[in-house]
Amino acid sequence: MKARSQVLRRLLGRFMDTTSNFIIKIKNAGNAGLDTVSVPFSKMKLSIAEVLKKEGFIKGFEERSEKGKRVISISLISENHIPKIKGVKRVSKPSKRIYKKADEIRSVKNGYGALIISTSKGIMTGREAKKAKLGGEALFNIW
Repeated sequence: MKARSQVLRRLLGRFMDTTSNFIIKIKNAGNAGLDTVSVPFSKMKLSIAEVLKKEGFIKGFEERSEKGKRVISISLISENHIPKIKGVKRVSKPSKRIYKKADEIRSVKNGYGALIISTSKGIMTGREAKKAKLGGEALFNIW
């Protein structure tokens, strides 16, 4: 039974959307009242964490090693046990990629949220991409 579940986990690991898992894990940790959350390391997740910190959605992050594996430890912001991140919505999925031109980028929740977009110059917010006149893959909305 244990060997079967390990095989299933290995097979499903190839098809899971790591970006979705990352943003949902951060949102759920905030809703659960946790101060920090650890996620497996990847360069893309590190870039997203940098953008989220710059936009004020998280306190900070650090790259460290846990049990021989590299992880990103993210410190969350909450005011009176109310998390800063109210919601997230994945825009571009592995099954359907969504690309936006610079003039197609719109504000999220009337400016209270942010669109995280992957451009040729790296991962940035929709506002930054629009200012730089760059388009790219719309990863997710966060508010």
